[in-house]
Amino acid sequence: MSTVVRFSPDLGRWLTHNLDAGQAPQALVATMRGQGMNERAAHAIVAAYIDARQRGAAMPADTIELPDEAPPKPVARLAPGTRIPAADREVVVHSRSDDPVFAALGNVVDADECKALIEMARPRLKPSTLVDPMSGRDVVSDKRASWGMFFRLGENDLVARLDRRLSALMNLPLENGEGLQLLYYPTGAGSEPHHDYLAPTNAANRESIARSGQRVSTLVTYLNDVPEGGQTVFPQLGLAVSPIRGNACYFEYCDGNGRVDARSLHASAAVTRGEKWVMTKWMRERRFVAAEGTGRPLTGIQAD
Repeated sequence: MSTVVRFSPDLGRWLTHNLDAGQAPQALVATMRGQGMNERAAHAIVAAYIDARQRGAAMPADTIELPDEAPPKPVARLAPGTRIPAADREVVVHSRSDDPVFAALGNVVDADECKALIEMARPRLKPSTLVDPMSGRDVVSDKRASWGMFFRLGENDLVARLDRRLSALMNLPLENGEGLQLLYYPTGAGSEPHHDYLAPTNAANRESIARSGQRVSTLVTYLNDVPEGGQTVFPQLGLAVSPIRGNACYFEYCDGNGRVDARSLHASAAVTRGEKWVMTKWMRERRFVAAEGTGRPLTGIQAD
């Protein structure tokens, strides 16, 4: 994308005269700014005249194209480094990117914690739902065949320990976290591409954003080794994270001004052999307040 900047032929003649006379480009920019011209436009016009002179090309007549400014790179909430202290353990960073903010992590949970979470979740599983974008109601969809459940914040000692660990890792207050969600995918199950941030297209999502702010980041932690399939796929980034027990993928998608990043689109590839268990943690801009009468929000697709 670019913006057309128009200027008078008199300015063009003035620039040609002063460049021929050996005037420094910075001095010309300063004069143009003193006459009220935007700094980026002044720099671009002077640069265009210098480039034309060097190439022996015709000078711009009365317009140039000014490339639009690239949006600022996101400022990561995730701490820098290859190892991140996370309350009671050190999490390993296997890979990461800055724009968008993404990281593949290791040593997030241990084998005993994975086993205990699965055992606690199994009897409480229900068919996973998605939220109808227009009505805001939870509906069971044929777009996935997973099962899920939610723990309340600090529901027991293990969950409280994990809430503290993941809060420290995701670098946001404990109270900003939604309750841990566990998902179970039998062979053949997966999920369609979706965003975790809340689209304000229905009353339920708008009310959730009003209570707690937008979702800002997600941590998907794998609780078992999946023999085949089940990757967390980011189609716009060309990434696919393999589900290995204790590892996780972390991504951010909402900046400090509330702007969301559509590149966080992701899906769960179908499990083609074995089964898949994952734990998901979502963080909000502010203290998380669940929908009245529930332990969880009315939000959007509930899947990794």
